[in-house]
Amino acid sequence: MCTAICYRSNDSYFGRNLDLHCGYGESVVITPRNYEIKMRYGKPIKSHYAMVGMATVVDGFPLYYEATNESGLSMAGLNFPENAVYYGFAKAKDNVTPFELILWILSQCACIGEAEFLLEKINLVNTNFSEQLPLTPLHWMISDKKRSVVVESLKGGLKIYDNPFEVLTNNPPFEYHCTNVSNYMGLSTGHATSQFKEIIPMKNYSLGMGALGLPGDYSSTSRFIRAFFVKENSESEHNEKSNVNQFFHILNSVAMPKGCVRAVDGFEYTRYSSCCNADMGIYYYTTYDELEIRAINMHDVDLNQSCLYIYGVKGL
Repeated sequence: MCTAICYRSNDSYFGRNLDLHCGYGESVVITPRNYEIKMRYGKPIKSHYAMVGMATVVDGFPLYYEATNESGLSMAGLNFPENAVYYGFAKAKDNVTPFELILWILSQCACIGEAEFLLEKINLVNTNFSEQLPLTPLHWMISDKKRSVVVESLKGGLKIYDNPFEVLTNNPPFEYHCTNVSNYMGLSTGHATSQFKEIIPMKNYSLGMGALGLPGDYSSTSRFIRAFFVKENSESEHNEKSNVNQFFHILNSVAMPKGCVRAVDGFEYTRYSSCCNADMGIYYYTTYDELEIRAINMHDVDLNQSCLYIYGVKGL
């Protein structure tokens, strides 16, 4: 259960809530330009765009939850159970495992157009990272400085959708969310407007009544609508501090407190929230137990190195 958004002010901002019942050793990781990306199928990628994001590093390999590269292209993977379909090896395709996809795209692409070109030739292979780390069913949101798309590997093949909402949550598939948004077209930030006869006594007895019907539960469909409504109506002072604060307020509107969402193995909750200024390469984050916003600038390190920069995350 997760929520990803892209918010645009004077710069473009991309990030997400990661909602899980436990952690997997998450760290903020900068992958520099000369870190060798060893692919399960095909040649390694030796020279590429640098990127920053949250990842679990296993055997020197960064398993990114989300990341932004130095050209401002961002990508996040979100849980997509019972809908994601991965395939066997295909000779005529670029065979990439789902856990490599964020690295595959962000290392080679500067914009969504370039990502779409690569995705036309891709086959997402049903290969686990290891016996201890089986594949997770995912779909992905990709954003550049102008637009966003959603990528879903379904029973009928790989689908790429334009995403004018610049929001993504979880099930059902994205086409359903696109239809469901229309059920809430009457929401507003102002007063509610009566559609009954003028003689019927109706009045706005409180501020905010224009948003009556805005869902408040933690389901993926409701979080999609709530995140979209809050993001579209957000106001900031168009400076970095205000923009970043506003981004985290948007994510907070769909964050999960411990104890409210029961999963099979415990309660899911928002373990961390992230926000990356895609124009400047600054990655901000908060954690459930540490609400102070912390920042890591990818341009503060030597991006021509060949080893990962790994930063422990306080509160995880």
